[in-house]
Amino acid sequence: MSTTVTQLDKVKTGRWNGGRSPFNVEYGKIMMWFFLTSDAFTFSAFLIYYGTQRFAHLTWPDPDKVFQSIPFIADHGYPLVFVGIMTFILIMSSVTMVLAVEAGHRNAKKEVVGWMIATIIGGLMFIGCQALEWTHLHHAGFWWGSIPGQEGVSPEVSLAPFFSKEISEVSAQQFANLFFTITGFHGFHVSIGILLNIIVLGMVLANTFERRGSYLMVEKVGLYWHFVDLVWVFVFTFFYLV
Repeated sequence: MSTTVTQLDKVKTGRWNGGRSPFNVEYGKIMMWFFLTSDAFTFSAFLIYYGTQRFAHLTWPDPDKVFQSIPFIADHGYPLVFVGIMTFILIMSSVTMVLAVEAGHRNAKKEVVGWMIATIIGGLMFIGCQALEWTHLHHAGFWWGSIPGQEGVSPEVSLAPFFSKEISEVSAQQFANLFFTITGFHGFHVSIGILLNIIVLGMVLANTFERRGSYLMVEKVGLYWHFVDLVWVFVFTFFYLV
């Protein structure tokens, strides 16, 4: 990869110019790291709150019973299979992003284009799967401010299919609110990542980075995409495994 740097990264020798940067990293790249660090605190706060609520209640919806459908195939009987497929898709998109960055280091434009298209397709597939999962849970009765229930039927009966131990309306409502909030927040990040990848792909096709002599922007977007994948590992663990 070319060592071309921006004006901000050049050595500043003036008395009041600050001198050389203490970090051997391009300005935009280190700013991406700062952003991801701040975003990590936001996700951490969400997940810590979820964990606090989860273990503050004596009972909680059982993930094996809540997430046991495969859209268009089965409504129940396959616990965590569909979310496993979702996770595999997102992890593979991270692999294709790595390959796109590696191709950028070699200035291999055609390979960068191919791997970025694969990454975008993987992101779209993940968002599509998440939309199907949300739709299924919404039809089951879960949503912000609402839980499964039928007129004339006690909550214990309506919620029984989702609990392994005692049934709690409060736990079910907390679970629904936090699930849609946190997975929605993550899905929003994935959507932003897809948009960024599409923009950068357009720049690759327009030979923008060929003229600059560097595909560093692909690497910056790759950092964001890997962060999104890493966050999903924690979301997956908290909601589906614990």
